[in-house]
Amino acid sequence: MSDFLQHECGVAMIRLLKPLSYYKKKYNTSFYALNKMYLMMEKQRNRGQDGVGLVNIKLDVKPGERFISRKRSVSSNPIQEVFKHINSYFNNLLEKNKLNDVGWLKENLPFTGEIFLGHLRYGTYGKNKIENCHPFLRQNNWRSRNLVLAGNFNMTNVDELFNDLVDLGQHPKEKADTVTILEKIGHFLDEENQRIFKKYKQKKFNKQEISKKIESEISLVEILKKSAKHWDGGYVICGIMGHGDSFALRDPNGIRPGYYYADDEVVVIASERPVIQTSFNVNINSIKEIGRGNALIIKKSGQVYEKNIQPKKERKACSFERIYFSRGNDRDIYKERINLGKKVFKKVIKAVHGDLSNTVFSYVPNTAEVSYYGLIKECHNYLNKVKREYLLKEPNYQSKEFENLFNLKVRSEKIAIKDAKLRTFISADEGREDLVTHIYDTTYGIVKKNDTLVIIDDSIVRGTTLRQSILRILDRLEPKKIIIVSSAPQIRYPDCYGIDMAKLGDFIAFQAAIKLINEANKNNLIYEIYEKCKKENEKKVNIKNCVKEIYKPFSAEQISNKISELLKPKGVTAEVEIIYQSIEDLHSSCPEHTGDWYFSGNYPTTGGNKVANRAFINYVEKINKRAY
Repeated sequence: MSDFLQHECGVAMIRLLKPLSYYKKKYNTSFYALNKMYLMMEKQRNRGQDGVGLVNIKLDVKPGERFISRKRSVSSNPIQEVFKHINSYFNNLLEKNKLNDVGWLKENLPFTGEIFLGHLRYGTYGKNKIENCHPFLRQNNWRSRNLVLAGNFNMTNVDELFNDLVDLGQHPKEKADTVTILEKIGHFLDEENQRIFKKYKQKKFNKQEISKKIESEISLVEILKKSAKHWDGGYVICGIMGHGDSFALRDPNGIRPGYYYADDEVVVIASERPVIQTSFNVNINSIKEIGRGNALIIKKSGQVYEKNIQPKKERKACSFERIYFSRGNDRDIYKERINLGKKVFKKVIKAVHGDLSNTVFSYVPNTAEVSYYGLIKECHNYLNKVKREYLLKEPNYQSKEFENLFNLKVRSEKIAIKDAKLRTFISADEGREDLVTHIYDTTYGIVKKNDTLVIIDDSIVRGTTLRQSILRILDRLEPKKIIIVSSAPQIRYPDCYGIDMAKLGDFIAFQAAIKLINEANKNNLIYEIYEKCKKENEKKVNIKNCVKEIYKPFSAEQISNKISELLKPKGVTAEVEIIYQSIEDLHSSCPEHTGDWYFSGNYPTTGGNKVANRAFINYVEKINKRAY
């Protein structure tokens, strides 16, 4: 994605199931879990840039000893900052022989317990303070009332959840989904504690005995069922109770990704499957996906099971995970990105009128590389087909035409090269438009004046980088035509489940539709839809996405053509054409990840439709803020 776009957050959790001495003996280190956490978080670095947090909980410590350790960072290199801080405890240890004594380490130093929960944060609100970093703590002197929470989630109904807390008598410090989720789970955790306390108090147990009973009998399933009853959003939420129970809960549509691996030594949870494969050297088939609406429960006793919390709904796993967000080294994601490149080829060959001898193929940015391979593979298949058909019709091996055809090859080159250091430097500079044009360098001497340059991108959201930088740079090569190919369909609607795509007016596809409406003198349509959105959002149930009507009068091709006009910078002499993947070909490429609301407007939850309508209302009313 050449446009800058925040990623989704990432989670990583480890629960050791054996005594600490077991790992010291088998793996010859006192820091087995800590080292694995570092690996898992580094492998998910693509899922966090704004901040990082890590929590560790120790099991069965004596009263008076700390059992929760937490370190968070919003520095420019937060993973290194967090682990450098943690390692300082061990590096500064005067008695180095103590590093081999896991019992002593657990009693005396932080981050030496059995449960770790890490989080990599991309903030969709734009806030980048330490207070916004997961994991969050809800602390109490009773171990079983302590709650640690981190996740990859956005709720569409934060106002409703906030009011629920107020109705319970609480006074939340902030109207944010992180606060409402923490306090909602915390409320029912308190209730569960109180229920068990009353039960054993009536049986004349003393309070220390009751505390032990609470820790062994507390029902995470019931707590989560009550807490999540009214949640509307996409989420994988991980939590740990102070006494040692832990969980990972996934939304009923499976919007956000969550995977786990469990054996007799360890339970591991992560946002991406290859992270577990690589960090623990396990087979892909031994890693499971958390079921829709399910929670993976890990009891303090070491019992591990998956339990349904909310009724399972239609699978709408995020397709953007497959197109862009995940690193792409997952077996299935790699194949899907190859297919995305293959599927869009038929539009490309039509756009270049079958003339491969005067066409140069390349890609931008690096996340589009795999779909580029798919495009080139299909280009080779097409070329072989053309040669085969010629030989069947005209088997004259001596002709000049055959010689030219036989020597024809796919011209694939590395044309655009991103200057990552320059991008980092200019990101905080308000007067940066001139510098933006130099984010990418280009390879000179490859493209000829009569050539068409085909560049595949994984997706086009706003088109800002294309207009301000890439197209200007490519035009310096003096091609006849520049074709930008998006391996994703047109992004038309806001996301509200974790991706920073919240304002309709930012989307180049939306801008194109509005421009077409203006040119057709149908401005009244905008205000008709505006009134429908307001009326629809007054309803409590069965809310429809009225924004779809903006695009109805036009074909996808008409909108693509208008996008081409809008993105072509002044002074660029080459013809510019923008080509998009079809939604149908997206689904055939990623059949298990059909969450496509940003393309189709088909939101899996009522809250999604409400957000889309609110985004349109904001656009018309010129309110420059996100719709959720």
